[in-house]
Amino acid sequence: MAAPRIPDKFYFKIGEVSRILNVKPYVLRFWETEFRLSPAKNQSQHRVYRRQDVETLLEIKRLLYEERFTIEGARTKLKEMTRERHQMKLELAENPYRNELRQLKKELSRIKAILK
Repeated sequence: MAAPRIPDKFYFKIGEVSRILNVKPYVLRFWETEFRLSPAKNQSQHRVYRRQDVETLLEIKRLLYEERFTIEGARTKLKEMTRERHQMKLELAENPYRNELRQLKKELSRIKAILK
């Protein structure tokens, strides 16, 4: 099943998210409690979802409706996926320094060989 297209904007009202995910607003409110999501509130105290919130909700829907996870299973899987994403980000952030360090070590070895 193809993932729905998320409109190119920063914030979404609950009705918009409901249409994007094709679920009722009460389902979104329930998921907020079960998955500890906390969309921001605007000045009139209406829920305002960020794009990242919508992407997370799409993932929750996929886990529950397509993969047939239980709420607890989906919660656990989502935590694992989040942990993996953070780990990947850390590795990507460290890579430039690792490569630079490796090059410096090679250069030092070359200089050391010249000085012998």
